[in-house]
Amino acid sequence: MLKFCTGVIAVVTLLLAGCASTPQASREHDAEAKQFRTHPNASTIYVYRSRFDRLEDQTVLYIDGRLVGETLPGTYFRIDTPPGRHVLSGIGIDSGKVALDTRPSQLYYVELTVTEGLSNFRLMPEDTGRKRVVECCALLENWAPGQRPLLK
Repeated sequence: MLKFCTGVIAVVTLLLAGCASTPQASREHDAEAKQFRTHPNASTIYVYRSRFDRLEDQTVLYIDGRLVGETLPGTYFRIDTPPGRHVLSGIGIDSGKVALDTRPSQLYYVELTVTEGLSNFRLMPEDTGRKRVVECCALLENWAPGQRPLLK
């Protein structure tokens, strides 16, 4: 019975993740995010998916168990967070994740690729990450705390 309930919960989670919709940010917000400004009391994490990540698979991004939004190829999120240890994770077919130890006024770049439904996170050097965000990606709005995925 426990295995059955666990399976049902997993299926419901996958269905909700598959129905998510994250709005694209305005051009002004995208341009502002691509200025790569830092905050003295915060760490900034850019999570991006190259437009060459050929799979249209959606994966829902979380930081420290908190919903950020749905990712697609050619998109990125800018996440301002308190310095410290943070875990980025995906949900969809898999639950890939990466842990980062962040410092104030620092920028971090994480490349997310989805291969055969599996999320793969890779911390990138600042110059490489910055270049890829500028070349490939459109900013997505982070979901507000308590906001739920919208049905398409």
